[in-house]
Amino acid sequence: MDLVLFDDAMKHVCKITRIISADQGHALLVGVGGSGKQSLSRLSAFICQCKPESIVISSSYGINDLKANLQTYYQRTGVKDEGIMFLFTEGQITNERFLVFINDLLSSGEISDLFPAEDVEQISTTLDLQSKVRAWSTTKTTAGSSSSTVLRRICT
Repeated sequence: MDLVLFDDAMKHVCKITRIISADQGHALLVGVGGSGKQSLSRLSAFICQCKPESIVISSSYGINDLKANLQTYYQRTGVKDEGIMFLFTEGQITNERFLVFINDLLSSGEISDLFPAEDVEQISTTLDLQSKVRAWSTTKTTAGSSSSTVLRRICT
């Protein structure tokens, strides 16, 4: 399939690709609806060999559903070593508390109490075994913070 992109679109694809290629890279894309933000992001994800993921909102979607989705994404990126680009649009904000999780994710990569304590130990054990095999270093930066353990493993 032939694809034609304007110069500005190519510049945006290059910028988005550079951002998501960086360790803990994230971006907030702002623009008029229908201007191609998601399309260019998906193209950049393809270039970086990442799978674009987004949540599916329903009338009963709540905080626990968002936490479950984020747990799945953290497991896939940290433990299974998959490349994922999480797309989140303003239309998916059905509860203002979603923004607390997104803010924590973007600012530090750590979402407090995302995983139960027993899962933290299981994840840490799995990452320790993988780090020995692959010669990576994994350390917890905050006591009981499994998300930081997962993200540190991705970025080293």
